[in-house]
Amino acid sequence: MVKISIDGDKLKVTIEGFDKGLSLKTHLDVPLSHVRGARPDADAARGRAGLKMGGARIPGLITAGTFRKDGEWIFFDVHHAEKALVIELDHEHYKRLVVEVEDPSSTANMINEAMRNQ
Repeated sequence: MVKISIDGDKLKVTIEGFDKGLSLKTHLDVPLSHVRGARPDADAARGRAGLKMGGARIPGLITAGTFRKDGEWIFFDVHHAEKALVIELDHEHYKRLVVEVEDPSSTANMINEAMRNQ
């Protein structure tokens, strides 16, 4: 699971616990101006992740790390698809972040509201 916060004009994604080792990342910081939007999306976590470039993929258990699909880089950290949040990005290495959060709807609202208030 990840923790998402807004710090000034940055979106901070902090990978927690054992997932740090599985995803090969501890955090991602993205300028809010590079965030296109956020939405809950269990289907994004259930679908084919793409070619694993670093991390772990055990279908039905975890998808964590960097994947390449349809020419785009995607970062995953999901155990439970029903808690998946998709964050679409521009001008970043990753085109999309698909991460598990405690409450996908309220987290998406927080991110989208922060983008509007920039």
